[in-house]
Parts: sequence; C-alpha cells; structure tokens
Amino acid sequence: MTIVMGIETSCDETGVGFVQDGVLLGDALASSMDEHARFGGVVPEIAARAHVASMIPTVHKAISNAGISLADVGAIAVTAGPGLATALHVGVAAAKAYALALEVPLYAVHHLAGHAAADTLEHGPLPDRSVVLIVSGGHTSLLFVRDLVRTPIVHLSDTLDDAAGEAFDKVSRVLDLPYPGGPSIDAAARSGDRTAVAFPRPLTGPGDPELGFSFSGLKTAVARYVERGIPAGIGVPDVAASFQEAVADVLITKALRACRRQQVQTLVIVGGVAANSRIRELAQERCDQAGIGLRIPPIRLCTDNGAMIAAIGDLLVRDGAKPSPADFSATPTVALSSAQLY
Repeated sequence: MTIVMGIETSCDETGVGFVQDGVLLGDALASSMDEHARFGGVVPEIAARAHVASMIPTVHKAISNAGISLADVGAIAVTAGPGLATALHVGVAAAKAYALALEVPLYAVHHLAGHAAADTLEHGPLPDRSVVLIVSGGHTSLLFVRDLVRTPIVHLSDTLDDAAGEAFDKVSRVLDLPYPGGPSIDAAARSGDRTAVAFPRPLTGPGDPELGFSFSGLKTAVARYVERGIPAGIGVPDVAASFQEAVADVLITKALRACRRQQVQTLVIVGGVAANSRIRELAQERCDQAGIGLRIPPIRLCTDNGAMIAAIGDLLVRDGAKPSPADFSATPTVALSSAQLY
C-alpha cells in the first residue's frame, strides 16, 4: 500500500499530511494568520513568504507525527488550484522537488476536492450519491458527488458574490471583533440572542435561484444596522448571533433543498466555515427532521490542511489514476469538475 504525501498552500496555511489506504498517518500545519491580522485579511505576498519559510519544517514535523521516513513516501499530491497564485506556486514547486528527489509520481489536485475528501478520513468512503456543501473563506458551493475520483463532480451552485467566510470576516470588522471573523463571531454569538435582529435571508424569495448563494447584501444589512446605532438592550453578541443565524439558515435550507432535488440521503458539509458551532448544530437538527444523514469532518480537518490533499491523492493512487505531467503549473482560478486538475 502506497503512502501519499499531501501538500497544501492555497492560502495562509502550510499543510502537510500522510495518508495510506484511507488512514491518516500524521500531519502538521503552520499558519501565517497572525501576520495577516493587522491587515484584516490575507496578504498574498506575506502568505507566500511564510510558505517558503514553513515548508521544510512542516514536512519534517508531519513525518515525525506519522512515524515514517521520507523514503517511505510512494506518491505526492499537491493543491494546484484554486487559491492565491503566489501561495500555490510555492506548494507546487516544493511538491515537484520532492517528487523528483524521491522518484515518485505526482498528482495535481483541486483544493475543493480535497475538502470533500477530508471527510473520508473520519467517516470512511463517501456514499454512492451525496450532496457536498463546501463553505469557506473563498467558496460557498453545492456539489453533487458520486465518486470523487471516478465520476465527474456536478456543480449545482456557487455564491454570486461574497463567500460565507468572507462575510464573517467583514462583519467581524464592523463589530470590532478580532480577525479571523469566523471564530470571533462564533464565540461572541454564544452569549447572544439569535432572534434579536431580523436580518434578511439572501436569495430566498420566490424569484430567486433556489440553490444560489449571496452574502454581500446580508453583510451590508449588518453594517447599516450598526451604523444607525445598536439599540439599547441589544449588544454585539446579539448582532453576531443574529447574523450567524441568518447565514446558517440559508446554508442549511439550500443544502437540504439540493438533497431533495438530487434524491440523495447524505449531506456532507466541509470547509473552514463548517467549524462554526451553530452551522453544525442547525445542520444536525434539520437533517434529523428531514431523515438525511449528515457528515461533517472534525473541526481540525475543516480548515485547509495537508491531510485532505493526501486523502484525495490516496484515492487517485488506489484508483490507478495516471500521474500529472511534469510541466503542470498552478491554476489560481479553476472550477471543480474533477479531483485531478492535470
């Protein structure tokens, strides 16, 4: 059985993981999040320099955590897109160097397919038919998935503007909460009243796309509410909880609608925003009511990590996929139709 090394550098986290036959042997993660905090968002050049500095130490730490040696690696998978161009190039260059030095095959994979594969490390192979909701800082998408590597992945919908995670970051700035916004709003909302403010549910009207997402207007509604002055008796935790509830409501409503349309019995939620406590709670409540099985990876596998890239590489290797050509390059913008990009 082949040990697959996965390398992830699509944004601000340098991730390396090792997977063999569907089992995570070990992984490691280095984040440059603190370096971006004063800017209120990720700065691509800072992220790229951090990846360069972190790559070798992260590989060594992941090897130690896995209890293997580099010589045990039989294949490498790397995120080739989508993501920040400068950040992706660091990961691709490192993966090519390791593959050449170890004389092992290299697989260029899609970042979002990796997120979907992360769940298999916890819950085993995906069912024959499932709907996958990917919700992160840069993506909010609904996918119809049969086999992650053997059959085409069908894109059902995307966000028309801000992704959910991006909206969390922007609303956190409006509320003077720390970056990153997702964890800050989640923490603040725990002591708030989610019914305190009736924020809109975007794209839920009779003429709106049934599976489409849009969070820019919701973000603006929160900003206008705060600009007018938060009324007496309502605090920042109430505003945070009400905003979070609106996002969770829309995400789960549309995800379950997609399940009904595709006639599937399993909803998989992945991506960084899947770590949000209210999204996880509401998804479980509504899936139980609808008789739909729910799969969400552990929180540490929701955010960007090398384990998920190793997982999709492991699936490709076990399926006998051909390695990617040596001259492939990073692709910052690419739709998800298959797990392997080249």
